[in-house]
Amino acid sequence: MIEPHAPAPPRVPPHWTGPARLPVRPGTGRFLVLVCVFVCAACGLVYELELVAFASYLMGDSVTQASVVLSVMVFAMGVGSLGAKRLRWHAAAGFGAIETTLALIGGCSAMALYAVFAWTGGWGGVWADGPRFLLVAFSLAIGLLIGAEVPLLMELIQRIRLQDAGGAVADLFAADYVGALVGGLAFPFLLLPFLGQLTGALVTGTVNVVAGGALVLGLFRRDLSHRARWTLLLVGLTVLGVLASAAALAGDFERAARHAVYGQDVRVAVQTDVQEVVLAGGTGGKPLDLFLDGRLRVGGRDERRYHEALVHPALSGGAHARVLILGGGDGMAAREVLGARGVRRVDLVEIDSGLVRLARHDPGLAAANGHAYDDPRVHVVTADAFGWLRGAPASAYDVVIADLPDPGITASTKLYSQEFYGLARHVLAPGGRLVVHAGAVTTRPRVFWTVAATLRAAGFATSPYRVLGHDSGFAAGPDRSADASRAPHDWGFLLAAPGPTAPPLRLGAGHPRTLTRAGLTADATAAGRTWIPGLPASTLVHPRY
Repeated sequence: MIEPHAPAPPRVPPHWTGPARLPVRPGTGRFLVLVCVFVCAACGLVYELELVAFASYLMGDSVTQASVVLSVMVFAMGVGSLGAKRLRWHAAAGFGAIETTLALIGGCSAMALYAVFAWTGGWGGVWADGPRFLLVAFSLAIGLLIGAEVPLLMELIQRIRLQDAGGAVADLFAADYVGALVGGLAFPFLLLPFLGQLTGALVTGTVNVVAGGALVLGLFRRDLSHRARWTLLLVGLTVLGVLASAAALAGDFERAARHAVYGQDVRVAVQTDVQEVVLAGGTGGKPLDLFLDGRLRVGGRDERRYHEALVHPALSGGAHARVLILGGGDGMAAREVLGARGVRRVDLVEIDSGLVRLARHDPGLAAANGHAYDDPRVHVVTADAFGWLRGAPASAYDVVIADLPDPGITASTKLYSQEFYGLARHVLAPGGRLVVHAGAVTTRPRVFWTVAATLRAAGFATSPYRVLGHDSGFAAGPDRSADASRAPHDWGFLLAAPGPTAPPLRLGAGHPRTLTRAGLTADATAAGRTWIPGLPASTLVHPRY
């Protein structure tokens, strides 16, 4: 979106001596300029949202990345607006050059960010932060160019018919804000679902260069010299050729980049209504890896250790006939629950129906979860866990298993809040237990113990423990860097029960392959050594992760 700029001081004479010579009537000319403002504002906001979306997807925490992108862009808009004063004497040529440059940079920004992340993100050292540096550079460049648009458009519209500054600003900003509304709605509802981030950005750049070129070369061509007209035309056609070629190669580029990120065993890559789901391996004797929005959710070598540690201590602490799984759409937690004696019903609440479909029908994923969804005891509800718990019956479950993403991911922060655990306590039967995956203990102990403090604030007593896993090289938490040194080497869990007494850590329900009673005791002791006292609870209005 284009930011306001300071109008020229009163009584300053214009630098042009007469109205522009237009091929249309002045009223039509003004209307065409406002249409161009509308289109440019829509394209500018799409560039902003595309950078925010890509930053969140590639680098993690959406609040931090959105703040960086927006603050840098707004600052750059102000600088660009000031810099545009030098172009006022050549407003038509300057606007054409700016729109052509903006279309090239904005249109190719998504592809460039993905390329740097895919092929240099694992180099380590300073290169590990390459995507972040490039994100700031694109935000700065796009902001500078967007900020220069309105001052030049103000000059052009005044060239058609001199008007008081207040009226001209009102007309321009009305078209600007309506365009921003359309661009903001088009990005999530049209561009992302139908074109994807790469092609969507390239199409936006195409619209941008066509609109700018049509305005300058069509409406204000008499303000340009013969050489300037041909230069803008040839450069614009070159940019269109670059964008069209990139769009034609976007599919091959995305597949190559995906293999660079996830390896050569990628079998499935789908964008559901909620997230990107990638499956690698799982057939031909290869271990299955499940990635959700680029984060390793299930690692073939370690998934059984994770799910056994998540499920079996909770089931072994008492009655477990009625089990609620929050998340866990891959079906592997359900597999462990169904393997225990005495389980009569399993309700699974998963927000992503696309993931559940894959877990039912993909041969690799269905084999990994033991075809859990074919068991008549399993009942699936497609819903957000927080919203579903608000309407769930009281005292309905013996065990609640929170198989949810890492607490540091912004989208899941509410699922690790005091309010969420209060709702979970409401659905537990007397003597019931809640188990929570709380992130890595070794590398992020403050987050882990904040979850524990939040559970205590909701009326639970907790027993912490952890299990070790292999270093996958993929982050599970908010930092999406592929630098292996930042990947968590363990998983932390909290077994909780309402009241003042912490539930004992036991093994007895089912037959875990990777857990032993001695190992579980040692893991609980190791987790306890990292304790950080005095941490406040996380709430919906004051998240602490």
